[in-house]
Amino acid sequence: MYQELTVNLGNLLLSISDAMDLAAPDISSHQLRTGYVAWRMARAGKLDDREVERIFVAALVHDVGALSLEEKQRVHRFEIDDLDLHCRIGAELVAGTPVLAHAAGLVRHHHRQWTDWDQPITDTDVLGSQILLLADFVERQIDRSCFILHQHEAIVDRVRSISDQLVHHDVVDLFVEVARPEEFWFDLVSPRIYSTLLHSGPHRRVSVDLEQIESVATLLSHIVDYRSRFTSTHSAGVAESAVQIAQRFGLGELDVRLLGIAGVTHDLGKLAVPNAILDKPERLSAAETAVMRQHSYFTYTILKSIEGFGQIADWAGLHHEKLDGEGYPFHLAGDRLSTGARILAVADVFTALVEDRPYRQGFDRVRVQSILQEEVHLHRLDRRIVEVLFDNYSEIRQSARDRATEALAYYQKILTA
Repeated sequence: MYQELTVNLGNLLLSISDAMDLAAPDISSHQLRTGYVAWRMARAGKLDDREVERIFVAALVHDVGALSLEEKQRVHRFEIDDLDLHCRIGAELVAGTPVLAHAAGLVRHHHRQWTDWDQPITDTDVLGSQILLLADFVERQIDRSCFILHQHEAIVDRVRSISDQLVHHDVVDLFVEVARPEEFWFDLVSPRIYSTLLHSGPHRRVSVDLEQIESVATLLSHIVDYRSRFTSTHSAGVAESAVQIAQRFGLGELDVRLLGIAGVTHDLGKLAVPNAILDKPERLSAAETAVMRQHSYFTYTILKSIEGFGQIADWAGLHHEKLDGEGYPFHLAGDRLSTGARILAVADVFTALVEDRPYRQGFDRVRVQSILQEEVHLHRLDRRIVEVLFDNYSEIRQSARDRATEALAYYQKILTA
């Protein structure tokens, strides 16, 4: 029996929320701030702890269904034809993650106006959705170039103006109550809001086990991969290939499962990369390549911010490092790269080669083997790991293909939500 990994749920959720908004200054910390407002309102409404936590979870991931940086920015500005689409997709993604599933209904209805509800405001789903809608509205009213106390009264006036139209008057009254002290506004726009919510917010004493962590990690892979049909199976394929190689390489059961988590989260930092670069069918320019190279750094820093994820962060964040020290972003070499990082590097290259891309079909075994052997010869990839891959090629390839097929089916289901 191996030792289980547990992490703090608040720490995990806050890091996910932070990651989804890291890409652009105009939306940075949007979900954290929305979570803060919703949490303060739910507490002021004297809701029970479980309901406060449900509203907080929904607020932290409410825009998870906006799958690209560009779409998140359009949603934030309400410059989108089907505003409900990201609510439907987000609810499906959250519902498929057991530890978050109780918040799916609130994510689904976080843009539903009060006048569109048939149920009373005392219904917990209605009240929670209305609190989330108003919290999101408030955060979007903030001018990030203006000092908060030079605009907070105008924001409160705007909130009052939507009473009994967009939002029920009881919810408006809750907000006006919590927004009275300056402390509320200082906390809301503070660069330390992550720390405030981590140490004072819900879930600060709630832990999740390895199985729950794996389900949240899978959600993260969907957020990253479902931005494009051509990447919709990538993280699943990398994770399965890494797991299959690790098992045959002799890693213990816990390390194999942690490597699976690293595999599905290895491209998390691509949330900071615009789709125009990710989907470009031809070679990237030098400037575009520079933007792309930041993704593994962000993967590392996001995962490192979760206490207990140190090993996962090392493996996931170093997947573009090379044995010769010419990889990125840290330029580590040789024995500074652990076995897990070396396995993930091979799995990533292998998966990229066998996948179909907009500009080419996936390569066959002969071509893949030739390319990987050249990488070994140039002292970029670990010879022992590449040999394990090709000694078991058919089984590993089939297992990764099966996992990718499952990921594609789920992707197609999500898009029809």
